[in-house]
Amino acid sequence: MPDLPSHTTPRLILGSTSRYRRELLERLKLPFDVASPHVDEAPLPGETPAALAQRLALAKARAVAASRHGEDAIVIGSDQVADVDGEPIGKPGTHERAVAQLRRMSQRSIVFQTAVAVVRARTGFEAVRLAPVRVQFRDLSDAEIERYLRLEQPYDCAGSAKSETLGIALLSAIESDDPTALVGLPLIRTCELLRAAGLDPIAMAGLAP
Repeated sequence: MPDLPSHTTPRLILGSTSRYRRELLERLKLPFDVASPHVDEAPLPGETPAALAQRLALAKARAVAASRHGEDAIVIGSDQVADVDGEPIGKPGTHERAVAQLRRMSQRSIVFQTAVAVVRARTGFEAVRLAPVRVQFRDLSDAEIERYLRLEQPYDCAGSAKSETLGIALLSAIESDDPTALVGLPLIRTCELLRAAGLDPIAMAGLAP
């Protein structure tokens, strides 16, 4: 009979209130809590999209880990930034900004920089990984953009495109080695970091919290 994790198994926490990341992490069938990281997401002067995504992912994980007051917790932080010619493009927030983003990305190849970080304060472990995804947008008409935005309202998504639903119709190609990265949490890299932090996703899958 295989050994099961003991009662000393660290608590897993997703440092994000994003429903997309929560739904992705649920695929691993791991017991986990959710916490809001409260991190300033403004880019630093001259900061590249890749550097911004990695810095924020780690900052989110660190912020939640610091709030656990000595509890043995493994915290996941993640962030995604659309990279348009080296300029970071985040969540549009409004319809008008979403229209502008999609017009700008029409017929272009865009890199979505998605980073994941894992922090386990009790052991001093912390690491961050980047999972870039290159996306080719079709030639989008103003009518297509308007209809898509009215139907999906993806105003909380970096780059205004939700590839897991109707947004896939805006695209002609996706290139990635971590297929869930575009949705917001690269699960291959997440599992890699969890193992490095001392939590085996397969051993923990399906267990009650």
